[in-house]
Amino acid sequence: MTAVPPTTRCPVSAPQQVDLIDPGLYHRGGAHELWRRLRRDAPVSRQAAGDLGYWSVVGYAEANRVLRDHEAFTSEQGTLLNLLGKGDPAGGRQMAVTDPPQHSRLRGPLQQALSIRTVENDREAVRAVVVELLRPLADGGPFDFAAAMAAMPMAVIGTMMALPEQDWPRLVRLTHACIAADDPEFQLAAGPQATLVTAHRELFAYFQDVVTRRRRSPGDDLISVLLTMELDGRRLSPGEIVSNCYSLLLGAAVTTAQPPNAAMAELAGTAVLDDWAAHPELLNGGVEEALRWASPTQHFMRHTTRDVEVLGVPIPAGDAVVVWLASANRDETVFADPDTFDIRRRPNKHIAFGVGAHYCIGHTVARVTLRILFTELLGRFTGFELAGTPRRMRSNIIAGFTHLPITARAR
Repeated sequence: MTAVPPTTRCPVSAPQQVDLIDPGLYHRGGAHELWRRLRRDAPVSRQAAGDLGYWSVVGYAEANRVLRDHEAFTSEQGTLLNLLGKGDPAGGRQMAVTDPPQHSRLRGPLQQALSIRTVENDREAVRAVVVELLRPLADGGPFDFAAAMAAMPMAVIGTMMALPEQDWPRLVRLTHACIAADDPEFQLAAGPQATLVTAHRELFAYFQDVVTRRRRSPGDDLISVLLTMELDGRRLSPGEIVSNCYSLLLGAAVTTAQPPNAAMAELAGTAVLDDWAAHPELLNGGVEEALRWASPTQHFMRHTTRDVEVLGVPIPAGDAVVVWLASANRDETVFADPDTFDIRRRPNKHIAFGVGAHYCIGHTVARVTLRILFTELLGRFTGFELAGTPRRMRSNIIAGFTHLPITARAR
């Protein structure tokens, strides 16, 4: 890694030996110490990546600038580091890799379908799922909290997309293989690349079949919304529909589980969870702090459309720029005592959902789901303790846990 700090800053030393792309870095506990040093010494730095390279942005203000300015920083060449130097074949067709104004035209109908009113209508169904997932915790034995949390968002998005319940476990495995192909938990014997290719192929084939069936029998689900959407006066093509189904499922299934996991890993065995339970008025603020603390999506990538400067550092047109959300959400200039999980944190302008035009379309669903989860968890149980060593996911895309054994007592 070659740091290119502004002239008023000192050059970076030890962090030069650390590869931010290495999934093992996050499996071993994350990059927060490295990011802290980069925020201080080189908030905009050039990183090597084999024969390629990218610009790393770790500060809050700079992250906001890059993510908001879609005219200077495009999403259409890929938004994740695993596409560095490859481009994204869905660019310009899939909502996640489309810039405004086309992005806005794709987003509008789906945003309406995911409105707070729609989500509130599903509140009791979500609550029933959460209660059932937490039921074994009452037995008193070790309970794999992370495994239960992985199933939770799939049940929610699976219901909203009208996907058969028997398919949900397979979809959990495939979505996690897409974002953690280096993790032995999901990796095929043929290796990470084969894992990624296979998972993508199976998910796209799955949705091709689902979309074909849904055309014959549409409903009021998210896939049926995609079937009726128009873009530039035409209906979406089958490929565009399948691509956006994949994006919606992936975005929901691999992120929502991680704020409760991160909160439990940090707070089990402390008095904070009982303090939180005793103050229901802190529910929303505590959920926002769990989102900041976890920052499930670790990074977003953009490409410059012209020569730009970020914090005085010149970046040529066509270069990749990677914003580390997890670092921005620990920026000391924005968050007081950022390495403390504070359920009373005010204000809390985290960017766990991103910012700007690509602000997570599922944020309302995620927030409602997490509020229900923490209400039921803290209302039904106390005495949370770790019952083993948590296992972090081996991924540079999603920060999270694959296993988190805990015990608790029923209230």
